[in-house]
Amino acid sequence: MVKVTYIAHDGTETTLDGAEGDSVMATAISAGLDGIVGECGGSMMCATCHCYVDDAWSDRTGPRKDGEDDMLDCAADDVKDTSRLSCQIKLTAELDGLVVHLPSSQL
Repeated sequence: MVKVTYIAHDGTETTLDGAEGDSVMATAISAGLDGIVGECGGSMMCATCHCYVDDAWSDRTGPRKDGEDDMLDCAADDVKDTSRLSCQIKLTAELDGLVVHLPSSQL
């Protein structure tokens, strides 16, 4: 299992165990975590799984995938250098302990 800590806009931290190969979004959705909607189910057709990768982890999650910038243009909250679609971040052993921050709104 790969641990991911989600930090809500109000500072509330939730740490979940995800399976290698699952996405940061799928892990949150399957646990019923508020703050990630994932309307398109992870097919990169919306921005309702927008997150901010913690600065300490941004190099390890890799660059944005092709098309991710286009979808982030539709994000409800500010897009930053560390903005990612959480459906595009696949969990690996190297990401154990990953920290992501959630925006104030997804819709």
